[in-house]
Amino acid sequence: MPYQEIIFYSQSLGKISVEKVMEEIAAFVKKEPKRFYKIIIGTDSEASSPVSLVTAVTIWRVGNGAIHFWTKSEERKFATLRDRIWQEAISSITLAQEMRSRLQQTLGDEFFWDGNEVHVDIGENGPTKELIDSVVGMIRGYNFQPVIKPASFGASIVADRHT
Repeated sequence: MPYQEIIFYSQSLGKISVEKVMEEIAAFVKKEPKRFYKIIIGTDSEASSPVSLVTAVTIWRVGNGAIHFWTKSEERKFATLRDRIWQEAISSITLAQEMRSRLQQTLGDEFFWDGNEVHVDIGENGPTKELIDSVVGMIRGYNFQPVIKPASFGASIVADRHT
């Protein structure tokens, strides 16, 4: 589904379009343009079946607050935990690519993307530890900084809040 058709949600604005998300991000950044910002994208889902994937976009004004938006996929079934984790990572990467492109158009060259993060709900403890190398490698291959548990709050806290 093209991103123009995807519905995003905001705590304060309710249902909004991707264009409105871009406007809100631009306004947030332009309010204090000299500050350092990170874009954090993470996806999470319930451990039930079928599941909706929730992908959250957090714009963090480092040291001084953040805003976030999220979108939910249609429900689907996954045969294995591995399949679900891979789809969570792919959903985050896909949205991160779209955000990178749109934010470069919206904010111009003064918005520095390097170092922004894709958070994944995997970690050294538990059944997802065997997926770390491959998922982290895939995220790096798309030129994003991967973050895993316990530091991956964009997936394990922000996105999880809306599952």
